[in-house]
Amino acid sequence: MNTSTTNPGIKFYYLSEDAITIKFGEGIHDEVFERIVSFSQILNNRPFPGLITTVQAYVTLTIYYDPILISKSKMYGSNGYDKVVNYLTGLCSDLANNLTKQSTHFKIPVCYDKEFGLDIEELAENKNLSLSELIKLHTSQTYKVYMIGFIPGFAYMGGMDERLSSPRKEVPRKAVPSGSVGIAGYQTGIYPLTSPGGWQIIGRTPLSLFSLTRKNPTLLEAGDLVSFECIDRQTFQELLDARDADQTY
Repeated sequence: MNTSTTNPGIKFYYLSEDAITIKFGEGIHDEVFERIVSFSQILNNRPFPGLITTVQAYVTLTIYYDPILISKSKMYGSNGYDKVVNYLTGLCSDLANNLTKQSTHFKIPVCYDKEFGLDIEELAENKNLSLSELIKLHTSQTYKVYMIGFIPGFAYMGGMDERLSSPRKEVPRKAVPSGSVGIAGYQTGIYPLTSPGGWQIIGRTPLSLFSLTRKNPTLLEAGDLVSFECIDRQTFQELLDARDADQTY
């Protein structure tokens, strides 16, 4: 696999004839995340001929492009990979001066009742916590959405209290209900659709995280901030009824 290094900490990897992955650092850190978001903004504002899309992850940004348009372009380089890397390298100098987008802060209501928190009792027991202590730990943090993946609208969020860290289930469930709030490792996330999954489920939100009836189908985007608010079963049902009455909610 071809690898190129430019600025300290930034490496380019050949993924395929129509894709390159840029690695910006190691581990889940805000500094690395900000560099990824900044570079993505710079590239989207100054795209090269043939750019198709970008896909963001915890420490990488993958760039997809049309290799035919790249080969026909006047970009500098002996082949498609070199042309794209040379162009992207030129954008790296603007990283320090580029401001990332302002984050939107969402407050997500969650019902932590055992009916919805399929694993909350077992998790609390394993952590030597009461249910109220576990809920307080989960709702006391502000989380950052680092990437969207797995299924449409699934937000991987960092910033969780390490006391709640828990491995995925050894045997994944065949169907995790939409809106389920889970924990896996040092991450927390929300299942936007009913799907198979192995995260430890501790509650459920009545909000819709993914809807094709909205202008932007996904509620959350990379860079957004999220806080969780504990609600009771009655409030959950009221919000669920309101959501179903308004398909854009």
